Amino acid sequence: MILIVLINSGVAVSAEQVQITGLTLYPEGIPGEIAHTPTEFQGRVVINDRSVVAVDSPELTMVAPPEDERNGTAVIILPGGGYERLAIDKEGFNVARRFAGAGVIAFVLKYRMPLKDIMDNPSYGPLQDAQQAISLVRQHAKEWGIDSDRVGVMGFSAGGHLAATLATQFKQPVNKAYTKKILRPDFQVLIYPVISMKEDVTHQGSRLNLLGESPDNRLISTFSAQDNVTTNTPQAFIVHANDDKAVPVGNALQYHAALVEKRVPVQMLLLPDGGHGFGMNHPTDWFSNMLEWMENYGVIAAQATNH
Repeated sequence: MILIVLINSGVAVSAEQVQITGLTLYPEGIPGEIAHTPTEFQGRVVINDRSVVAVDSPELTMVAPPEDERNGTAVIILPGGGYERLAIDKEGFNVARRFAGAGVIAFVLKYRMPLKDIMDNPSYGPLQDAQQAISLVRQHAKEWGIDSDRVGVMGFSAGGHLAATLATQFKQPVNKAYTKKILRPDFQVLIYPVISMKEDVTHQGSRLNLLGESPDNRLISTFSAQDNVTTNTPQAFIVHANDDKAVPVGNALQYHAALVEKRVPVQMLLLPDGGHGFGMNHPTDWFSNMLEWMENYGVIAAQATNH
């Protein structure tokens, strides 16, 4: 493990230290791995807006407040990028630091891209990494000061698709050694998510990268989260902009309808504008709204948050 302490990280934290720890996702090797190729960070002009491409070595990074400020809640963050790249700062570490300011331990998952040259089952590779991440967090919950019954998942765009898949496919572990109890998130937060792999509403790039050019109907249905909602699907908070031209708002609407039909608690914030990929850079402070939802539904203790 590598421990780095950041001072004055620019987040409204009650203490000025945020602890960042790099964790080994697969201590005993990656199941189904074929080969490694170098992972490449691509920086943009905008500060704190890196993207990482061709991920073949998944990594989990813990971003935590000091031990005396942790409220027991944990969230695994899945950045987006169309299953081609990951917006690792804007939809990962920047969000994690704000969670730390609310006493929540966040884990940023750099999950593998579904590349056939590096794994034997590309469509399931990202889900395998997400399931491994939540199992790892629960295995170390006591050590890290986490309530194992308050571990959730958050995803942006294609990462939102992966989060919704984790929330609806926990009964189907990629690694058969896991139980559905350890894989089920206690809550899900989806920000402008891809939900469906069906032609009429999906994000075509995410579908092509994850499922390939000619997926069969079974695979399409498996990875269309709205088709897999049950009464045991975890409660949800969804944010989407009505004018999103990359990932149609119909994705969020279909998932919301499926959750309501199964009487799963869900709150959705539809923004009149904002397009796609705004992260936390939106005039509406959806993150504060999300924290209030987390308080109202017992995910975190009301007195512990720092908006």
